[in-house]
Amino acid sequence: MRSLAVDVIKQAFSLTPGEKLHKKLYVAICNCILEGSLRPATRMPPSRDLATELTLSRNTVLRVYEQLQAEGYISTRTSSGTFVTESVLDNLNTQAARAAQKSTPEDRSSLSERALELLENASASPAQWGDFIPGVPDVNSFPHRTFKKIYDRIARRLDPRCLTYDAAGGLEELKSALSDYLRTARGVKCSTDQILITEGIHQALDLVTRTLCNPGDSAWIEEPGYWGIKNILRMNAVNISALAVDDQGLVPQAVSHERPKLIFVTPSHQYPLGSVMSLPRRQQLLAQARKCHSWIVEDDYDSEFRFSGQPIPALQGLEEESPVIYIGTFSKTLYPALRLGYVVLPPPLAAPLKKVHNELYRSGHQLIQAALAEFITAGYYAAHIRKMRQLYSKRRNQLVELIKLHLGEEYLGYYNSNAGLHLIIQLPAASDDISMARQANAAGILVRPLSRYYFNQLKSKGLLVGFASIKDSDMLPSFIRLANIIKQQ
Repeated sequence: MRSLAVDVIKQAFSLTPGEKLHKKLYVAICNCILEGSLRPATRMPPSRDLATELTLSRNTVLRVYEQLQAEGYISTRTSSGTFVTESVLDNLNTQAARAAQKSTPEDRSSLSERALELLENASASPAQWGDFIPGVPDVNSFPHRTFKKIYDRIARRLDPRCLTYDAAGGLEELKSALSDYLRTARGVKCSTDQILITEGIHQALDLVTRTLCNPGDSAWIEEPGYWGIKNILRMNAVNISALAVDDQGLVPQAVSHERPKLIFVTPSHQYPLGSVMSLPRRQQLLAQARKCHSWIVEDDYDSEFRFSGQPIPALQGLEEESPVIYIGTFSKTLYPALRLGYVVLPPPLAAPLKKVHNELYRSGHQLIQAALAEFITAGYYAAHIRKMRQLYSKRRNQLVELIKLHLGEEYLGYYNSNAGLHLIIQLPAASDDISMARQANAAGILVRPLSRYYFNQLKSKGLLVGFASIKDSDMLPSFIRLANIIKQQ
C-alpha cells in the first residue's frame, strides 16, 4: 500500500533546489520532519518504494537514510521498519536552546592583549570539508582498511607502554621509519635521536617559538605566508617582520639592523603562492642565518606532491650541521584528523626541546604511531603518495583547463608551480577577494581569499582553490558556480 509519507517526501523533494540528488533528498526529508509534515513515530517509506517514486537509485535512498539515522532523525526497529524518532523534536528543541546560549554576546574583558590580537586576526575556517577547500587531501582515497588491519593486529598484542604517557618524543619505531624515509625521499640529514613527534604543525611551531624566543624577539616570515605562523608568534609576543616572496622564494634582507631569532620559510613549495626557492637563494639564506645566529624553520609544505621534474630536496640537507629546524606533517599526505607531525631538530636542540615538549604537552597516541610506523616500513606510505600524486596531477590539470576556459589564462597565479594541493586564481587589484570568498563559502565552495595571507598593507588579490579533495565529477559544476561569483563582482 502506498504510504502518505511517500507523497509528502515526493512533494518536498520536487521543491528542494540542488544538483546533488542525495543532498537534495536529505534536505527534503529534514525539512518535512522539522516542519511537522513527518511527525514523530511516522513510518518512513521502504527505501525501494521511495527510490521508485523519486526515480532514484536505491543506494541513494539508503545513503540518505543512514545519514538521517546517524543524526538521530530516524531510527530502525527490528522487523518493523524505519520510523521518525519519537524524541526528535525534543532533541531539536534542546539543540535550539544550546544555539541560543551560544549566541550570547562574548565577554572579552578578561582576555589578554595577545589573545585579543589573535582573535582579531583569526583565520581558521569553521568548515573543513567542502568543494575546493585548500590544504585538504582526498581523505576518501586513504587505504583505511589496510591501516585498520595493521592497527587491529597491534592492538591485539598491545604493549602496555602504548597506553601511557610518551616521554621519549615519539615511538622509536615511528622515528626510525621516518628517519629512513626522510633521508631517502627528502634528502634530510638526520638520526632517529633528532626526530620529535608532535600533534601536527601548529604544536611544532608553538614549541619552537616558545623554546627559542623571548617576548620582544623578532622573527621573519614570508609575505604572503601561512596565517597560523603569525598567530603563534602573536601569542608568544614575538615581533613579526614579513619579507617579500618572488619567483625564487623568500627575499632575505641584504642589510638588516635586526637579528631575527627565527626565519620561517616554505622553500620547496611556497605557501600560498607556490614558488620554489632557488639554490642561490637557499645558500644566501643559510649564510645570513649563520651570520645572525638565527634558526631557519623549514616547513616542508606538501613537498611530496610535485607533478613534473625532479623532487626539490629539503633545505635542511643542503649543508652539514645546517641551522635548520625541519618540520613536516602527515595531514596532507594521509589525513588531517590523524594529528601527527614531526620535527627534525639540530643536534644541540634535540634534548632540550624534547624535554620542553614533554613538560608542556604530555603527548601520547603511541598505538596510532605504532600502526603508522608499520604502514611506512611495509611500503604502504610511499605507495599511497605515488597514487595520490597521479590523482592530484590529473585534478590540477582539470582545474587549470577550467580556469582558462571559464575565466581566462590571465587568472592563473603568477608563481603557480606544478605541485601542491591548490591553485591561485589571480584577481584584479580592485577586486574584493574577501567578499567573493564569503559569497562562495555560503554556497558551499570553500575557497580562501589570498589577501588574508598578507601581513603588510600592500596585498595581492586572489582566491586559493583546492583541487585535491573534490571529485572529478563535481569539479565542473562547482567551478561554474565559482566563476559566476567572480564575474559578478
